[in-house]
Amino acid sequence: MTANQRQVLESKLWAIANELRGNMDADEFRDYALGLIFYKFLSEKVEREANKELAADKIEFKDVMDDEELLHDLREELLETLGYFIEPKYLFKNLAIRAINKEIIIEDLGSAFKAVEQSTIGFDSEDEFAGLFEDVDLTSSKLGKTVVQKNKLISEVIRHLNEIDFKFEDVDSDILGDAYEYLIGKFASSAGKKAGEFYTPQQVSKILAKIVTLGKERIKSVYDPTCGSGSLLLRVAKEARVSDFYGQELNTTTYNLARMNMILHNVKFRDFDLEQGDTLEDPAHLHMKFEAVVANPPYSIKWDANSLKLSDERFSPYGKLAPKSKADFAFVQHMIYQVDENGTMAIVLPHGVLFRGGAEGVIRQYLIEEKNYLDAVIGLPANLFFGTGIPTCVLVFKKCREADSNIIFIDASKEFDKVKTQNMLTDAHVEKILNTYQNRTEIKKYSRPVLLEEIKGNDFNLNIPRYVDTFEEEEEIDLEEVANKIIKIEKEMIEIDKEIKKFCDELGIKAPIF
Repeated sequence: MTANQRQVLESKLWAIANELRGNMDADEFRDYALGLIFYKFLSEKVEREANKELAADKIEFKDVMDDEELLHDLREELLETLGYFIEPKYLFKNLAIRAINKEIIIEDLGSAFKAVEQSTIGFDSEDEFAGLFEDVDLTSSKLGKTVVQKNKLISEVIRHLNEIDFKFEDVDSDILGDAYEYLIGKFASSAGKKAGEFYTPQQVSKILAKIVTLGKERIKSVYDPTCGSGSLLLRVAKEARVSDFYGQELNTTTYNLARMNMILHNVKFRDFDLEQGDTLEDPAHLHMKFEAVVANPPYSIKWDANSLKLSDERFSPYGKLAPKSKADFAFVQHMIYQVDENGTMAIVLPHGVLFRGGAEGVIRQYLIEEKNYLDAVIGLPANLFFGTGIPTCVLVFKKCREADSNIIFIDASKEFDKVKTQNMLTDAHVEKILNTYQNRTEIKKYSRPVLLEEIKGNDFNLNIPRYVDTFEEEEEIDLEEVANKIIKIEKEMIEIDKEIKKFCDELGIKAPIF
């Protein structure tokens, strides 16, 4: 998405916000805006593909509304290729025309949402479309007390969206991601904390994606156990050709958004498998191994660290479970279990995982001393994420490491641009991190490859300042130069005192000189 396209998008989203924000809080507004953007995408795509199918007959999709036989054949064809079908009367543009004419469309819009899901029943795409629009509640009292009030508000939103050319055919655009990030940033005070739990800023996603695809043009599979809105999975596909996407998400609303994001990015329904649920308690893909594993899990959340879990293959080799109050290492253990022998794993975590003791210290030691899986520790700046100002780090793991005698430590915490209240990584910052990681370069006050023996000598404490000295040395003071400056100042003061006495004598008053 170009800067101009992004500016248009943001101005329209702000206009929609002004329509809705008096009625609902920011996260609810987000659901309506993104849900309708997605429906617009589905409509444009089904019309575009239908017109291609009908081109040989020299007719268009709008011409088959009353031809039941042709409509049936077209439905079968598009369900096979797209995985869903929308009748011409339910297309976004047709509903928009009616909305502009101030017709009552809200009930038909609800029927359109249901029709999309119902069209997939009995087909391979059924699971990918089930419940996709359940968060766009057109019956909510937040839209108004009467049908007319609800219709008026939704019609205004549709009118604004109808004026935007999203360039959906541009596979490089990240429409939902850009819209989502804008909404979170604009309404951080009310929605940011929730959003920050499952949205990874694009520059951080880029770091993880480039690391897990380093040296590869094609990735067989990528997996995110806390996939949120799906943007991190999709970012990996910008760095390498991905055959299959897998993920799991606890939050139902966000799970729906992730599926929308996949479809909007033209990922075929057969090429992604996203599941809803608790990854630690009920993992959906435990039977599988993945070439690339990425995650930005919720930081230091509580989990059920029941001792029975020590019989779980994900946790049993360590002999210890992550503490009940902090599931950070539980996510690490889960992801390690799912990464393939030739795979790479990158995870964003709070700094506490680097140095906390107890069970976490035991797990850390096992990963480094027994398995030698840890490849890099990368410290990021504070205040990068919406909803939390804490500094974070990226841990990189490989089961078959090339540089298996050291771990590269990178302290990128002080290199960022400040934009309003948020810290941002520029492309230059990201490239420096990636080049340093790839080449395992030692840069003063920034990075150092550290031998495993040194880490063992520090009881497997990974706190970055232990290995990368960022202490700012005090400037050496030239005492002789300071003395000469003092003498010069004293001479200047004597001359000033003489001037003051001269003026006081002329005025006939006593000079204030001691």
